[in-house]
Amino acid sequence: MPLFKYKAISSTGETEENIRDASDEQSLIKSLQSEGYIPISVTQANSRSFLGLGLGGKQNKLSQKDIGMFTGELATLLESGLPLDKSLSVLIDLTDENERLSKLISKVLEKVKSGSSLADALEKQTGIFSKFYLNMLRAGEAGGNLGEVLTRLSEYLERSQELKDTVSTALIYPAILLVMSLASLFVMLTFVVPQFTEMFESAGKALPVSTQIVVALAEWLQKYWWLLIGAVVFASSYMKYQMADPIRKKKWDGIFLKLPLAGTIILHKETANVSRTLGTLLGNGVSILSAMVIVRETVDNLVLADAIQDAEVQLKQGKHLYDALHDKGIFPKMAMQMIKMGEETGRLEEMLLRVATIYDKQLRVSIARMLALLEPALIITLGLMIAGIIVSILLAILSVNDLAF
Repeated sequence: MPLFKYKAISSTGETEENIRDASDEQSLIKSLQSEGYIPISVTQANSRSFLGLGLGGKQNKLSQKDIGMFTGELATLLESGLPLDKSLSVLIDLTDENERLSKLISKVLEKVKSGSSLADALEKQTGIFSKFYLNMLRAGEAGGNLGEVLTRLSEYLERSQELKDTVSTALIYPAILLVMSLASLFVMLTFVVPQFTEMFESAGKALPVSTQIVVALAEWLQKYWWLLIGAVVFASSYMKYQMADPIRKKKWDGIFLKLPLAGTIILHKETANVSRTLGTLLGNGVSILSAMVIVRETVDNLVLADAIQDAEVQLKQGKHLYDALHDKGIFPKMAMQMIKMGEETGRLEEMLLRVATIYDKQLRVSIARMLALLEPALIITLGLMIAGIIVSILLAILSVNDLAF
């Protein structure tokens, strides 16, 4: 079901903003009214953010690091035997340097003292926590092992952050190399080459074709450099526009999956994410249908998200998870075989977590392979372009010297 962002006034007069799923806006309004809320606004949420960060406004925005710290420290306190309200009180003191997190914990503590469960108290905090996070907590509270579930959640968040850091860190060096390459070419064409232009023009002789191309390119850049900036801004705005619409985004996501190396990286990343999320939910007692709905919301690639949604329909018809996903032919074969083995042996959640571990490693290998090709390619391309500019200038200088003699 689609997600909607709503703003409503509670029975106590407090304004609440949150994210919920509903079949349509009218259904959500009726649901809010039945709970004693007065709806002010209901709009469809565009964000598919994994943790739902920032959905409640900038003032309530928490980083994944903040949520991971809150989860890990609360798990430690509960595992040590402290009751929930005392653990939250201790956390307020521990996080006094982080004003936003401390305020959030204070609000949660008030809700807990008034009789709310931890999951319900966190759900009231303006959409900061994802449905995955909240359902894990509800499963833990129902089973009486909240501390253990929070420990698993903390480990999950840590591994997910490591996965994101692996991708972002790996792309830093190629990005810097690309920027420096383009900057070097720009400097050479706009500052170095023009120094020789007057000498070439006074030579009174036709310049070599390569030199004419370089000089023409340098002159064009001096006059129309702003067009390059405009093109970059336009391309960035165009891609944001494309990604804002689900239909267009799905087309682009399909293209991204078919790219060599990059497509493999995306598939491995999403496979690890889906497997870890689904395995964690199943291991904590969440039903497979509910788990699939939650997993779908954590997937950024809409082609894969639609495949999971189709699998939900087939699961409702009585099919096994392997058959439902295998029909789509999107997820890696090895992952599918491990899922099949897990279903046959009754250890599906264990196999899913193993799949996540395997594809975490595969992702690192794929990134290393891409960098092994990308970095030399950038260096060689830059070297050839700079060498071409230098050679064209030298040819022109030699032709001028020939003319002088």
